[in-house]
Amino acid sequence: MTQRIIIRQIRRLWLTAATSDEPLRGAAMANLPYLDDAYLVLEAGRIKAYGKMRDFVPADWANADEHIDAKGGDALPAFCDSHTHLVFADWRAGEFVDKVRGASYAEIAAKGGGIVNSALRLRLMEEEELFERAYGRLKEVISQGTGAIEIKSGYGLDMASELKMLRVIRR
Repeated sequence: MTQRIIIRQIRRLWLTAATSDEPLRGAAMANLPYLDDAYLVLEAGRIKAYGKMRDFVPADWANADEHIDAKGGDALPAFCDSHTHLVFADWRAGEFVDKVRGASYAEIAAKGGGIVNSALRLRLMEEEELFERAYGRLKEVISQGTGAIEIKSGYGLDMASELKMLRVIRR
């Protein structure tokens, strides 16, 4: 049986495409289209219908499995992250601050940072701990609206480390 969910009273329903057939170009790409005071119908996990609340006909959807009142909240599509390095041993936020302040990558490396340091930390970390940290980050990005993610390796710098990262990614 197909599950049907209706979400009503959405303050702003953010859309993924323009409402016209014309392609978006230039500055127009920065303006996401949306509907104010909207509803959304999901069927089998896919969008079946949406529109303005003024056009919502309850009788048309009386057989819904679930009715959700958005209570004036916004609804937006999930974020698709097509390039992320989620599997790593430790954060490099301090290096980012150095970079913003004008330090070169060579200067950061001379202070013990950089990719070589990251690769060394990855080699030394047990695979299970690497998995637990990456899984925690994955749950965090999901909670913030990420619906699809492509996780990259590439920072292991040797075959054994790359394979360890790929095993973690597969899990």
